Amino acid sequence: MSVDPPSSGRPTGPPSGPLSGPSQPPSGGGPPSEPPSGGGNEPEPRRPWWGSVPRVAIIATAVVAAVVLAVVLSRPDNGGTGASDGGTSTSSGEVFLQPAADTGPDEFTESTAQEDSSVSPVTPSGDTESAPQNAVRGVNGDAPGLYGGTRNVASCDVEKQIKYFEDAPDKERAFASVVRIQPSEVPAYLRSLTPVQLRMDTRVTNHGYKNGAPTSYQAVLQAGTAVLVDDRGVPRVRCACGNPLSPPVAQQSAPKTTGKGWPGYKSSNVVMVTPAPQPVDEFVMCEPDGEWFKREAGDTGTKDHKTKKPDKPSPSAGVTTPTAPTDATSSQPPTSEPPTSDTDPSGPTTDEPPSSDTQQPPPDSNTGSTGSDTGGGTTEQAPAS
Repeated sequence: MSVDPPSSGRPTGPPSGPLSGPSQPPSGGGPPSEPPSGGGNEPEPRRPWWGSVPRVAIIATAVVAAVVLAVVLSRPDNGGTGASDGGTSTSSGEVFLQPAADTGPDEFTESTAQEDSSVSPVTPSGDTESAPQNAVRGVNGDAPGLYGGTRNVASCDVEKQIKYFEDAPDKERAFASVVRIQPSEVPAYLRSLTPVQLRMDTRVTNHGYKNGAPTSYQAVLQAGTAVLVDDRGVPRVRCACGNPLSPPVAQQSAPKTTGKGWPGYKSSNVVMVTPAPQPVDEFVMCEPDGEWFKREAGDTGTKDHKTKKPDKPSPSAGVTTPTAPTDATSSQPPTSEPPTSDTDPSGPTTDEPPSSDTQQPPPDSNTGSTGSDTGGGTTEQAPAS
């Protein structure tokens, strides 16, 4: 007969009934129907990347920054979006005032200007009251009285200019790159130009030579400046420094002027030379004493001959906007556009006609700045040297 052990009052096996559950794990190896409890040490399930708030914030910030950068770079007044290689641009900048006798900074060569007499400056005729801010008065390159000089005297020594370049091949190459010819063609190019003196303050793009390469800046050349002009009457070389010249570039707003001014300077009297419709055979020029003569294109004064005073001795100016595209009517195309610069606070603000979004700053100069629009008109100018 077996004897049961006395009861201790504690359960000796798993409870029975519906709450007891299976005594063995379920077959099939599937996951339990309820998540395990007490699993504090088990890793939390990974969330998708878009469910992370910090990551979404970083990505949103990057997208906004990219959009802002794209807007800034695509603005029309940004220096990197201007037209290149002769395209038109419309940015603000500065205009450098260059007196007739000053060599100026960043010169290509020594001065070859050789006419001591001053010209008889004139004020262009024509109504420009309705001219827009970015316009300047334009005069055709074949207009009688646009240029002056002394009969039988060349304002520039062309052969001396050629010799300077022969002795400085690096500068000759830089000069050739501006006027878009081969270096070997520079002598013939210079001999094809005509030496004259400006009779009006004239706006141009001036090209200096610095650190082995050509530079560009907007400039106003004083009446009396000796220049070489092409067969359409457009100034191409400044004789006081050997710098190549090209037509001015449009600016978006009125810039400041820097450099050394002269008595009687008035921005409203500044002109730009537009190419003559046809090649010029003879330039009708005025001497300082008021006599008139004709100079054949490409001649240095050896064939000058007297002529009668024209009916309109003061050239008529029309309103035009400076640009820098390749001009089919000009014998030589203008150069590509220069880089933009910040304005120099030392120069006074004037209502100078506006230049390009890629314009380089006027060269450094130790000359003083000029007051603007203080005179009632152009006065006697300093002679070219």
